[in-house]
Amino acid sequence: MIQKTITYECRHCRSTNIVKNGHNAQGQQQYWCKDCGKRAVLELMPRYTEEKKEQIIADYYERPSMRGVERVFWREPLHLGCLAQKKGDTSPSVKDTLLPVQPDDRLELDEIWSFVLKKVNKRWLWIAICRRTRQVVAFVIGDRSEKDCRKLWDRIPEEYKQCCTFSDFWEAYEKVFPKETHRSAGKESGETNHVERWNNTCRQSNARYVRKTLSFSKSDFYHELVTRLYIFRYNLKLSLAI
Repeated sequence: MIQKTITYECRHCRSTNIVKNGHNAQGQQQYWCKDCGKRAVLELMPRYTEEKKEQIIADYYERPSMRGVERVFWREPLHLGCLAQKKGDTSPSVKDTLLPVQPDDRLELDEIWSFVLKKVNKRWLWIAICRRTRQVVAFVIGDRSEKDCRKLWDRIPEEYKQCCTFSDFWEAYEKVFPKETHRSAGKESGETNHVERWNNTCRQSNARYVRKTLSFSKSDFYHELVTRLYIFRYNLKLSLAI
């Protein structure tokens, strides 16, 4: 019989005068050093490679909740949130993912309902989509007021502001967008078909925008972060496909 003896030492003072000291929330064995008094985990969890991190983020883009990703990859929700935040900080802006504008491009405008923490906290996602490329040109999360509609107009890149825009008959659009290039139309006209289709795609791909769901955001920060990462990935796929 072959036996292997493992000697553990304190990671702070390198002393072997350590004893077990319970488990942490993840079930890992902890120790207490009698020499320096430090308490820490006995064995550190292996670090994830960059490829593994990208796989975790790709799974987070889809319908699972944070708890669902944690169960699949044995990842703590707090660490997953930090990983998503770092991904959001390093990702380019929506403007940097857009294809060059063409003179005959048209923009379609619409808003989609969601909520944060509970349904009384309504959030509206305002989006502007290029009809030719299907890319999201700009987006804003807020209420359904004229103020947020103006934010959407301000976030549209300057080269796209010369395009004709189409929306439904919500009065905020008529007050904000230039009357020379803006048109209000009903669903039967077909002028907003692509943006309506994008709404369905968003609800199917992002659980936070499903009408009846348990995978909702608990804070505005993560609601905006997940939406931005989803739009970034969506635009990038289209730019590589065309």
